[in-house]
Amino acid sequence: MIRVVARRVLVAVALPIILVGIWWSVTQSSTDVFWPPLSKILSSFAPTWFEGRLTSDVVPSLVRLAVGYGIAVIGGIAAGTAIGSFRMLREILEPILEFLRAVPPPVLIPVIMLFAGIGNTMKIAVIAFGCAWPVLLNTVEGVRSVDEVLRDTGRIYRLRRRTGLAKIVLPAAAPQIVAGARQALSIGIILMVISEMFAATNGLGFTTIQFQRTFAVPQMWTGILLLGIIGVVLAFLFKLVERRVLAWYLGIRQTQRKG
Repeated sequence: MIRVVARRVLVAVALPIILVGIWWSVTQSSTDVFWPPLSKILSSFAPTWFEGRLTSDVVPSLVRLAVGYGIAVIGGIAAGTAIGSFRMLREILEPILEFLRAVPPPVLIPVIMLFAGIGNTMKIAVIAFGCAWPVLLNTVEGVRSVDEVLRDTGRIYRLRRRTGLAKIVLPAAAPQIVAGARQALSIGIILMVISEMFAATNGLGFTTIQFQRTFAVPQMWTGILLLGIIGVVLAFLFKLVERRVLAWYLGIRQTQRKG
C-alpha cells in the first residue's frame, strides 16, 4: 500500500518538476522582455500577490467562483433531475436547451451587463450560466439511465417520489453528476478570469490583464502561475469530495478490477 501511494506521488510530482527545470534552464539567460527568466518571475510572486492583493483581488475572485459554481451545481442538479424524470418535459425543453448550450457564455457578458450592471452580480451570473450546462446535461443523462430494476424496486416498496429520488435515482446518477461538476469547475475558473476582464476593478483576471497592458511582464506571469496553482488545488479538493461522495461506486469499480 505504501509503495503504491509513493509511486502515485512520484508520478504526480515528477512531470511538474521536470517541466519547471526545463523552463528554468531555458530562460535563465533570457533577455527577452516578454519571456523573463523563471527566477525573476518567482522572485516577483510573493511581493505581487501577498502584499495587499491577496484580499483585494484573489479572495473576491474565489468568492465569485464559489457562489457562481454553487448556484450552477444546485440549479443544474435540480433542473436536470426534473427534466430527466419527466419525458414530456424533456421533449419540450430539449430544443431550447440545445440552443442555449451552444451560446458561449463570454458572448453574453455585454447582455448580462445591461441587466446586472458591472458588479459582482454580472460576474457570478456568467460563471453560473457557463458551469450549469455540464451539470445539467450529465444529470439528465444520469437520471435517464437509472436501472429500471432499481425503479421497480422503489415502486414495489411504495416509496414516495421524494424518497425514491433521494435513495434510488440521485445515488444511481451520482457518478455522471459528479463528472459534470468536475467539468464545470474548470469552466468556472476560465469564466471567472474572462468575466473580470470586462469593466472590473479587481480580481485575478483584471489584475493580470492590467499587468499585461502596463508591460509588467514578470507580474503578469505570476498571475498565470497563481491561476494554475488555484486550479490544481481546487482539483485536488474536488477529488477528495468525489472520493467521499462516490465511495460506494469507487469500491465497486476497484472490486471489479481485482476480479
